[in-house]
Amino acid sequence: MVIGLFYLKSAFNLSDEQLLSRWVENPYWQWFCGFETMQHKPPIDPTTLSRWRSRLGSDKIEILLKQTIDIAKQLKLLRHKDLGEVNVDITVQPKAIAFPTDSRLYFKMTRVLVETARKAAILLRQSYVRVTKRLLFQQSQYARARQMNRARRCQKKLHTILGRLTRDISRKLTQCASVETRDYVESLLEQSNRLLNQTRSSSEKLYSIHEPHVECIAKGKAHKHYEFGNKVSLVVTNRRSWIVGVQALHGNPYDGHTLTDAINHSVSLTNVEPKHIMVDKGYRGHRFQGLGHVHISGRIPKLATRSFRKMLKRRSAIEPTIGHLKSDHRLERNFLKGKVGDRINALMSAIGYNFCKLLRALACLVFFIVRWFHHILKDHFFRIETSFWGIVRAIFPSQIVLA
Repeated sequence: MVIGLFYLKSAFNLSDEQLLSRWVENPYWQWFCGFETMQHKPPIDPTTLSRWRSRLGSDKIEILLKQTIDIAKQLKLLRHKDLGEVNVDITVQPKAIAFPTDSRLYFKMTRVLVETARKAAILLRQSYVRVTKRLLFQQSQYARARQMNRARRCQKKLHTILGRLTRDISRKLTQCASVETRDYVESLLEQSNRLLNQTRSSSEKLYSIHEPHVECIAKGKAHKHYEFGNKVSLVVTNRRSWIVGVQALHGNPYDGHTLTDAINHSVSLTNVEPKHIMVDKGYRGHRFQGLGHVHISGRIPKLATRSFRKMLKRRSAIEPTIGHLKSDHRLERNFLKGKVGDRINALMSAIGYNFCKLLRALACLVFFIVRWFHHILKDHFFRIETSFWGIVRAIFPSQIVLA
C-alpha cells in the first residue's frame, strides 16, 4: 500500500496530505494500492509517509525506479537499442529555503540558540527576542528605502547580538543535563561561529540554519543567476526519453567529473553499457572511464551519416525532460530534509516521470483496442441496427416513424 502511494504521489505531483485526500475519493487509486472494497477513510496518517521514506532510504526507493524500467522493457516500450544511446545532463534541485541574507541568517540563528538554551535549561543573561525582531524589521525597511547606511548598522547590531549569545551559551555548557543535549548545543555553536566568521569571499558559506549542507550553484542562467540546493545528474535514453539513471550530488562537483558515476549508476539499473553518450559543452575534460564513446554537442563529424547526425542532435531532448521533472514531479522545490531527502526527492521525481509514461502507453493501448473492436464489429452492428428499424417500420405506420 505504501509503495502504491509513493508511485501516485510522484506521478501526480501531490503533497502527503493532498495524496490521501484524493485517495479517499478515487476508487481506482484504492484498487491500485491493493484494496478490493471502497474505503471512506485514509488508510494511514500523512506523517506516516515521511517515516516510511526514512525507513526505506534511497537504496530501497531506487528499486521502484528499476521496476519502472523493467516494466517498460517487458512491454517493449524500451528496447535494448534505446539503452545503448543515452543523453546525460546536470540540473539543480533547489531546496525549500528562503533567500539567504546576512540579517535573516543572524536573526534565525539567534532564535534557534535561544530556543535550544531554554529547552536545555541554560539561563541566559538576555534573550534579545524582541530586540532582534525589531532590528530585522528595521533593516528590511531601510534596505527597501535604499538607506543602506542605516540598514548596515542594523545588520551589525544583529551580528553583535549573535556573538554575545554564542559566547554566553559556550560558557554555560556545563549546565546541560545530558550528553546528547550538550553535543547538539555544541553543533549549533559551531554553526554560529561559522556564520559569524564567514565573509563575502568565503568558500564554504552557511546559507540555511535548518539545512546547513545547502550550496550556492551558478549555472549561468539569465533569469536565475544563483540557485540554492544541490546538483542532480540525469541519464535519459536518446530515443523516447526514458530516465534510466538519476543521482543527487553534493559538494558542487564539476559536471565532467560526474559522468563516470552517472553511467555506472545507469548500468546498475539497466544492465546495459551504453555505446554512445551525448553531453553538452559543460562536460569538456570529463575523463570518462568506460566502454562508451562520449559525444560533446557542437562537434559533428563531417563524414557522419544521417542517422548519426540525428542521434547527436537529439541531445537537446533531455532539456524538456528536465522541465517536466521540475514542473510536474516536484524537482523544482525539494521539501525533504537533509542529504538523504535530496537523494529521495530526485529518485521520486524520476519514478513519477517514468510511471506517467507507462500510464500514457496503457491509455494508448486501450484506445487502439477499442478502435480495433469497432472496426471489426462495425458491419455487424450495422446489420443489427438495420433489421431493428425494419421491424419498427413494419409494425408502426410511417407517419409515427417519421415523427
